[in-house]
Amino acid sequence: MVLSNQDIQKLIEENKIQINPAPNLEEQLGSASLDLRLGDEFAVFEHTKKAVIDTRNPESFNGMTRTIKIENDEPFVFHPGEFVLGVTMEEIFLPDDVAARIDGRSSLGRLGIVIHSTAGHIDPGFRGKIVLEMENIGMIPVLLYPKIRICQLVFESLMTPTTMPYYKKKNAKYVDAKHPQESKLEKE
Repeated sequence: MVLSNQDIQKLIEENKIQINPAPNLEEQLGSASLDLRLGDEFAVFEHTKKAVIDTRNPESFNGMTRTIKIENDEPFVFHPGEFVLGVTMEEIFLPDDVAARIDGRSSLGRLGIVIHSTAGHIDPGFRGKIVLEMENIGMIPVLLYPKIRICQLVFESLMTPTTMPYYKKKNAKYVDAKHPQESKLEKE
């Protein structure tokens, strides 16, 4: 069941859904979603001489990015065709009976900005910042600023709490994420 604005606000006030820094609910709370803001770090893919990424060979896909940290309200210049990993400003803590889905915001989508390429599901028990798999599919560079509302979370209530929250999974590769991280496919 998708949670309404009232459900979301109640769970935040009861500290069952924890968000740090605390959101401005007047600005960030929608009818059935919560907007999250863009963080100040990006993992940018470098041009490489590698002819192919071999999903069975971690050496072929590790070390392909460099981290850019945006300072003093400077913009991140997001070029057409570019794929980068960003991160939300907010750190999220979900209880064992709430999952979430991340989606882009229509206003940015209309500029050609895609916020997640595949990983839209957030498991119950997730802890950390959400890594954004971003692409500019437009024709013009777009300036993105830290703290802009970049995506929205839609929360879903589970009928019963999961017995496998994300933070307890043996193979939880991205638990407690604080920065954009490259693929950890080799840990599967």
